[in-house]
Amino acid sequence: MKKNRLALNTWTGILDIINCVLFAISWPVIFSTAFSDATSGGNATDGIGTFFYAMAWIGVALNIWALVQSKKHGISLVGSVLGIIGNALFGFTAMMAFPALVVLIIAAVFIMLQKPANNTASQNINVQVTENITEDPKKQDK
Repeated sequence: MKKNRLALNTWTGILDIINCVLFAISWPVIFSTAFSDATSGGNATDGIGTFFYAMAWIGVALNIWALVQSKKHGISLVGSVLGIIGNALFGFTAMMAFPALVVLIIAAVFIMLQKPANNTASQNINVQVTENITEDPKKQDK
């Protein structure tokens, strides 16, 4: 039995939106932390950067899980694939924050739609063979 909506996709879409906000504020937060570290001699920039990268890789893992579940339930995979790409862009380097934002916004829209996949035609095909098949292949009609 195929489900029309998955709660996992809804939560994945919410995390993609949260990551959009986090990635948008990541550069100002990291730069301000770096400047305050320079004046105070602290080391908070590593912790802040690690937080943003961890959120990106959590997003990748959750989108992979949503991709597998969507495939099982016949839901379109576009949102999950875009979510993986968007989170991975930021996960590899924070310099890709802006492209990651754009891809994640589109991913969140598609993953929240949760429309059925377009392969429904392949699920409803009944093949009937109407040939005269004999036991001896040489005697078959051509």
